[in-house]
Order: sequence, then C-alpha cells, then structure tokens
Amino acid sequence: MTPAIKVLQKSKIHFTQHEYDHDPKAESYGLEAAEKLGVDPKLVFKTLVVQVDAKDYAVAVIPVEHLLNLKLIAKAFGGKKAAMGQIGVVERITGYVVGGVSPLGQKKRLKTFLDESAQKLSTIYVSAGKRGMDIALSPSDLLVATGGQFAPLIHVD
Repeated sequence: MTPAIKVLQKSKIHFTQHEYDHDPKAESYGLEAAEKLGVDPKLVFKTLVVQVDAKDYAVAVIPVEHLLNLKLIAKAFGGKKAAMGQIGVVERITGYVVGGVSPLGQKKRLKTFLDESAQKLSTIYVSAGKRGMDIALSPSDLLVATGGQFAPLIHVD
C-alpha cells in the first residue's frame, strides 16, 4: 500500500488499482503503463515535478504522449520561468522514486496542475506511487485529493 492509495482511501475517493510487471529497461514509464494495462495512452498521465523561479516546486500531471510546456506551467503557477526538478530533489520532496512519482501522497504537498485535456475524460490513470502500479480515477477526484486545478500545460498540435 502506497501513500497515494492511503490518501484516496482516507478521502473515500473511488479509484481502481492496476498493477503490471515493470520492465526497468522501458524508455517511457507512462507508455509502458498504457501498453501493459491495455489502455489508450491518452488516458495515462505522467507526474512531473518542476522548479518555478528557482525557488518553488510544483507538480504537472500531463498525458504520457506529450511533453510539458515549461512556459505554461510557470504561468499557471504565477511565475516567470520553470525547469524540470532535479532527480534527487524530486525524490526527496515527494518520497517517491522517479518513474513512480504519484501526484498523491507526496511528503511535501506541492501545488498541483492537471492538464486541461483531462477535463474531457471520465477516467485517467496516474502513478500509484511505485513503478508498475497505477490508479484509475476521475480527473475531478484527482483535483479534490491534491487540491489541484486544471491548466493548459502542453503544446496542442
């Protein structure tokens, strides 16, 4: 049981837990999850931690097939510039290993933003807090559990 699952249980939020055999050689943890769970990659979201204005940290939850737009996450946070968080810092402040970072149950609660594309979906998959385990839940429930908000975070083709 991960801290992410404990948060959802304590909040009485409906979710389903999905496990798969993680391949340490996988190039993309998110795309691996979609493939092994047999779900459309558009439903699987990755959790990224960014540093905003070299002092604050925030969480961006975006579809696994896309790249984070650093200007958009900085703007959503109310900052000027964002950069990807360093692995050691991310693992220390979240309590999770990279590739298994969940937006839920982090050691330090960070301001969380969910890409606005999730508004069109009834269910999304996010990391449950360890590689090889995802949680399926509604985007609105994820925002309730994280205190997050929707924001545009990716380039749309």
